[in-house]
Amino acid sequence: MTLALNLLWLICGGFLMGCAWLIAAVVMFVSIIGIPWGRAAFNIAVYTFFPFGNEAISRYELTGREDIGTGPLGLIGNVIWFVLAGIWLAIAHLAVGIACFITIIGIPFGWAHFKLVEISLAPIGKVIVSRDVAEEARRRNATGVVNNLRR
Repeated sequence: MTLALNLLWLICGGFLMGCAWLIAAVVMFVSIIGIPWGRAAFNIAVYTFFPFGNEAISRYELTGREDIGTGPLGLIGNVIWFVLAGIWLAIAHLAVGIACFITIIGIPFGWAHFKLVEISLAPIGKVIVSRDVAEEARRRNATGVVNNLRR
């Protein structure tokens, strides 16, 4: 089912938006200072090509510890990303998502584009993992929160 959804996704705007993410990544890589943004954009480009069966979550949520991308520098990086490319990718995902909603078969693809709007605005500090890994990370974090509340 995941394979079929991903193939249909490519037809319903996924290929176009994946190419847009790749262009953003290349532009960021060209300037040496943009390499961190380029790396994040490339990872999300791969996710944009094949979103079904995968999920974008915070690295903090996955690892349980902060790093340079999930702390204050990550926030600054996301603000810079938003100004340079994020707003344009978000608008494009929003437009393609609305176009997908016009047909009944396109509704799941529209929702996927809307999920990518959030990632377009702030990709730094995110990691792409399988849906099972994301659920396990959330379960582990929830267990930790419950254990802390019991103390």
